[in-house]
Amino acid sequence: MSISRLPRAVIILSLVSFFNDLASEMVVPLIPVLLVSIMAAGPVALGLIEGVADAVASLLKLWSGRRSDALGGRRKGLAVLGYGLSNIARPLFGLAGSWPVLLLLRSLDRVGKGLRSAPRDALIVDVSPPEIRGLAFGLHRAFDNAGAVGGSLIAAAILAWSGLSLTQVILWSALPGLVGVLLIAFGIGDSVTVRRDAPAEPLPKGRWRDLPVALQRYLWMLILFTFARVSETFIVLRGHELGMSVVTLLLLWALLNLTKALTSLRGGELADKFGSNPVILFAWAGFGLCFLALGWVGSQPQLWVATLIYGTLAGFAEGPERALISDFAGATYRGTAFGWYHLMIGVAAIPAGLLFGWMWHWQGAGFAFRYAGLLALCAALGMRLWAQPARGGEFL
Repeated sequence: MSISRLPRAVIILSLVSFFNDLASEMVVPLIPVLLVSIMAAGPVALGLIEGVADAVASLLKLWSGRRSDALGGRRKGLAVLGYGLSNIARPLFGLAGSWPVLLLLRSLDRVGKGLRSAPRDALIVDVSPPEIRGLAFGLHRAFDNAGAVGGSLIAAAILAWSGLSLTQVILWSALPGLVGVLLIAFGIGDSVTVRRDAPAEPLPKGRWRDLPVALQRYLWMLILFTFARVSETFIVLRGHELGMSVVTLLLLWALLNLTKALTSLRGGELADKFGSNPVILFAWAGFGLCFLALGWVGSQPQLWVATLIYGTLAGFAEGPERALISDFAGATYRGTAFGWYHLMIGVAAIPAGLLFGWMWHWQGAGFAFRYAGLLALCAALGMRLWAQPARGGEFL
């Protein structure tokens, strides 16, 4: 492994994600606590909030990805706007007095994510040689998850020792968020983000039927897997049900993201060496078994162990899932390909979150987690038997 082989822009974008997630994870793991303790809401409201928020983000990702392609690869402006919007909306979560207001603010936060994600991912591909793209995405995801670790630990420390309220902790998240926005605004020049050989107009073809068949099949399996990979805040909600304090829940969240950070880089390296597909299959199958195990968790120590295993497997998949998308798209269509990737995940986000929350409410957490585990195993099987993408695919 040689991080020094990676372009400077990848390092800067990884640092941007670190500070953005440092801010985000001072807030996100507190959402279930806000809902239950202040707004008198439960798993159905959590499923709706997370589902709607992810869907809003994903719908915008296709537009922003295609737009960055149409601009000849000028992706920085959309990314700066996205990071800025999220870091304006997120600190206001603590001031929300009801779950509909929280839903609105969470959606605005994810609008920012929708604007930035596809252009940023395409930019990473633009500046990274093909033989190290898995490593590039692995490093980016590692920094992203490391920021999540730091954010939850900072929030836990503040709540444990400072006497500040939840609202005050959430407001302080604006500080690291601002650092991330300044980094991307001034740390990367336009000369890095512009592909001068790409046409500025018209918009590239973005219709579903124009996608390679292998990419279509992969995206269908991603939709199925999305119904299993529901928001990780449900793990926090399960810990709350088992009697964990707010500080302990933040530490649990930190453990989850620490394990993801430690394995993301390795997952990207393995994707470069063996191909993305086998790494994804391994992670998805392991994810399914882990969620089946979460269905029988009945104590705090068991939840700690299950979270440790889950985070390890989830980290392996993050880089390869994105690196595989880059195998399908030529230089002119990278933003569009990543836009479809994020859009298809978002299409399933609302029904997935609502269905999981409804099962939790009526049948209990164990039933909901076991259902998700079985779906993940089905997605892994479908990926193996039906969707075997090859490298080098192009848009038709």
